[in-house]
Amino acid sequence: MPSVLQNVILPLDRDPDLLPLYIDAETWSIIDEDPVRVSDRAHVGNVLDRTTLRIPGGERVSFGTYFNAFPASYWQHWTPVRRVRLTVRLSGGATVLVYRSNGGGTPQRMESAHLPGEADEGGELSFDLEVTRFSDGGWMWFDVVADGDDVEVRGAEWTTDQEPRERGLASIGMTTYNKPDYCVQTLRSLADAPDVLELIDRVFVVDQGDQLVSDEPGYGEVAERLGDTLAILRQANLGGSGGFSRAMSESLERPDTAFVQLLDDDVIIEPESLRRSIMFGRFASRPLLVGGHMFDLLDRPKLHAWAEVVDERPFMWRNLFQERMPHHFGEANLRQSPMLHMRMDADYNGWWMCLIPTEVIRRVGLAMPAFIKWDDAEFCLRAREAGFPTVSLPGAALWHVSWLGKDDAIDWQAYFHARNRLVAALLHSNAPRGGTLLRHSRRIDLKHLMMMQYYPVALRMRALRDVLSGPQHMWPTLATAMPAARALAADFPETRIHKGTDSILQARHGRQVFRRLRRNTFDSPTGLRLRWFTLGTLIKHWFHVPRPENLETPEVEFGKGDANWWRLPRYDSALVSSADGSGKNVYVRDRAAYRRMLMDTLVLHWQLKRQWRRLASEYRRALPDLVSLESWRSYLQDPR
Repeated sequence: MPSVLQNVILPLDRDPDLLPLYIDAETWSIIDEDPVRVSDRAHVGNVLDRTTLRIPGGERVSFGTYFNAFPASYWQHWTPVRRVRLTVRLSGGATVLVYRSNGGGTPQRMESAHLPGEADEGGELSFDLEVTRFSDGGWMWFDVVADGDDVEVRGAEWTTDQEPRERGLASIGMTTYNKPDYCVQTLRSLADAPDVLELIDRVFVVDQGDQLVSDEPGYGEVAERLGDTLAILRQANLGGSGGFSRAMSESLERPDTAFVQLLDDDVIIEPESLRRSIMFGRFASRPLLVGGHMFDLLDRPKLHAWAEVVDERPFMWRNLFQERMPHHFGEANLRQSPMLHMRMDADYNGWWMCLIPTEVIRRVGLAMPAFIKWDDAEFCLRAREAGFPTVSLPGAALWHVSWLGKDDAIDWQAYFHARNRLVAALLHSNAPRGGTLLRHSRRIDLKHLMMMQYYPVALRMRALRDVLSGPQHMWPTLATAMPAARALAADFPETRIHKGTDSILQARHGRQVFRRLRRNTFDSPTGLRLRWFTLGTLIKHWFHVPRPENLETPEVEFGKGDANWWRLPRYDSALVSSADGSGKNVYVRDRAAYRRMLMDTLVLHWQLKRQWRRLASEYRRALPDLVSLESWRSYLQDPR
């Protein structure tokens, strides 16, 4: 029985913005080295169901798209699969043309076949294709050209006759905190995908909130449909690391579970992506982690995360092609984007969607008790050191709110950004004293101080002190660090979001507007100018006394995109829009807080640098206890 590696699919909803992710019925050209859409013949009215597409007579449609092209380079590199069969079912006369690309995105015709028009009751075309020439990258896909009359593509799939290395099922682990509507929507999508459920052992929903998934309208109906496959687990709010570790722990008890598929709660899934990642994990030459990409939930054709890496010296995460992301498929589809044809190797994958073999968990342990932030990256780095790489698989993705729509670097999460990055570096960095990490961390504090953002600096100072106290602080603070960080916000008026029509929402000199520059270029100081700017600003703010009228009413107003670290320091106070557009924050110069925090960050970073070797040794010795199944089970029974 052939194994279906990938089904050809169409959008679950009738959103025309999503069509470029599934089908390409457009004509493109290149003008000034940029792809330009000349004509658009794609219409949602031609999408008849999940697998059926109508193609008007004489028209051509390409399935060389993100969700329907076959990522051959990844299958060649990570699996023993060397031959696949493409099967296309049609009604009406049509020609099917099969293409491949190389790592540079150059298309090459492989095969073609014609189905005569007399076969209007339905016919099938099959192509046996080699997966042997994709070492640098490349996809395979097919186009359909209708004859004189309309044609329907009634389904297609990529299959192989080879046997997988692993035939075990996957259990889904979804952690949630007060997102019951998203969770029920995800469960409904799973219930509507029987071919995905065939590969699922259990769906564990770890509910850590007080707005329960089980109380959400529609839950009863979807729970009945899923039956014994669904398990709701209640526990205190232990963040993503606590919720996902619970799902890992439960999955290890399931003899039929060979993988844990981690999912975030506030997502919209593409069910076929889950099936693809499980099949890829089954066929992989050795156990490995299979991650999914992330599209923007609020701008759904926009891809934000492809292959993510951790740079060694600053020990900071980023996209492998940071300057090319996000990528908007409505502006340049897969065939017009050479970068997306290169095979890109990742260091880690975010836990919005990541498949982990249970064998890996048994070998390297569960998540670090980090609450949130860096738990996914640290786990993947730990797994890689044990011989289990991470693959971010093209064609497997979901939709999640991107970090561009959040203020998590300046809200209570700033504590976890700072602490967990440092802990992960102490555990895994090979650079002397963490390379440039401490310099980069200190620079973050200086920028916040110059921008009058004192709350995140206070949180980051708390994080540094906790790191200096040693690894023994992590278990006791797992359940308490988040509420403590949020409680600290009451001491900082800047954290209040003003949403009304109060006079405080009016700035004395109005909104500052700046000329928009080309993408990925900034008017920020660099090089020697940056050093003089930073030194001069730090000295000026040490002595500067804010004008009284600027303390009473914000001096200027900035849009979120303009409120940069090299602009805000020029003013005593500023009104700045929040990232989600729900209101505005007021930043006010506080000389006493500035002086105190500036000295704190300099001293704490100096202490970290001086004690780096000792701390790294302590954290590495403590790692087995921090991630062991026994420690987590003991903690989950009694979270202190």
